[in-house]
Amino acid sequence: MDTQTSQPDSLLGWMASLADATRLRLLRLVERHELGVSDLCEVLQLPQSTVSRHLKLLGDEGWTVNRRRGTTNLYRMVLDELEPAQRQMWLLAREQTEGWAELEQDRLRLVERLRQRSDDAKRFFDSAAEQWGQLRESMYGPKFGTQALLALLPSDWTVADLGCGTGALAFELSRHVSRVIGVDNTPAMLDAARQRTADRKNIELRQGDIESLPIEDGECDAAMLVLVLTYLAEPENALREMARVIRPGGRAVIVDVMRHDRDDFRREMGQQNMGYEQEAVCAMLIDAGFDSPVCTPIPPHPDAKGPALLLCTACKA
Repeated sequence: MDTQTSQPDSLLGWMASLADATRLRLLRLVERHELGVSDLCEVLQLPQSTVSRHLKLLGDEGWTVNRRRGTTNLYRMVLDELEPAQRQMWLLAREQTEGWAELEQDRLRLVERLRQRSDDAKRFFDSAAEQWGQLRESMYGPKFGTQALLALLPSDWTVADLGCGTGALAFELSRHVSRVIGVDNTPAMLDAARQRTADRKNIELRQGDIESLPIEDGECDAAMLVLVLTYLAEPENALREMARVIRPGGRAVIVDVMRHDRDDFRREMGQQNMGYEQEAVCAMLIDAGFDSPVCTPIPPHPDAKGPALLLCTACKA
């Protein structure tokens, strides 16, 4: 083959194969790990037909290699086996995609996927433990660990559930603390919360806005904002209100969506923004009057279809 002809053709093929967000995400995954189609479908949250189509194109262009294990094809990029110009092109693409929010979402899902995977020997030796785990979950449900964590709360605390919705969290909190104040601005949500919590005498539900809470200054020992901030145009106002109703030394807890690139998800959920980076939430908490904020990603549940979440805690200054 004429070298002068083949080089431009190869270059154009490599450029075309990188000119797609899904293929860039695939390559970032298989650069570090050898993965099957089912792994990639779960991490990318895409159908098998889509993932297989992109993998075939990447294989045809020499970006990936695959091998058979049982009935599964495993895919991997071997950086040292790429053509020199191809390798340089990939290093540039990798550099330019650093900080891409969607890649962090993929990384978290991959961590959870890899945690679930195990080789045959480990499955054999863990079989008895797995049976117990299945039995325990069938008896107590998948949230019994949450119950144990809630039990660590001081039993004499008053905790506010801000944006309480249908009262599920308020109900769980009421088992472990002295008093729960649930606040929401949607009458239908509060009606559902009242039905759910009717037999819990230590829950008080109040209608009001997150940015102007119907709670006295320092009335609460702790307050929670769970999947609320992404619905607010000015989340800073809500955090200042949160700080106002917590006593000095009290605690703030926030659970919300990590920064992502899925505008379809944002529109479907009616959210105001595309989630938050950990550093941004910490900065907002400090500005609102909190000390020592800590933000960490929450490993996504394997069945979860939405973006990953983050957990932030801080102390009232």
